[in-house]
Amino acid sequence: MPIDATEFGATINGKTYDYDVIIRLSGAVEKRRKRLSKEMYETSHIVSKAEAKFVFEDGCELLIVGASQDGNVCLSPEASAYFDKKRCRVVLQRTPEAILTYNKSPEKKKAALMHVAC
Repeated sequence: MPIDATEFGATINGKTYDYDVIIRLSGAVEKRRKRLSKEMYETSHIVSKAEAKFVFEDGCELLIVGASQDGNVCLSPEASAYFDKKRCRVVLQRTPEAILTYNKSPEKKKAALMHVAC
């Protein structure tokens, strides 16, 4: 399933989303649960371990994180350690580059978290 475009929002498979999304292993698109990180850090620009646990699915080998148009999003040390423990490689890029990486990645067991709201 390709991600078609991003600016403020993202177009995925022809549908435009004006909020941050998670793309599951199945290709299903869900609204990101930013509150899981906001509760801990008072911002959705730092991904918490709680949010990492929500995003991760068994079997995921690659998580591509779109870190906003300007690259404002990062993983907390705890979230990073969680993905390492699960042997899930994380690629963190500005959202436009993350979209290209997602679309070109040959890996079948991939998911994405795309911060598209800024």
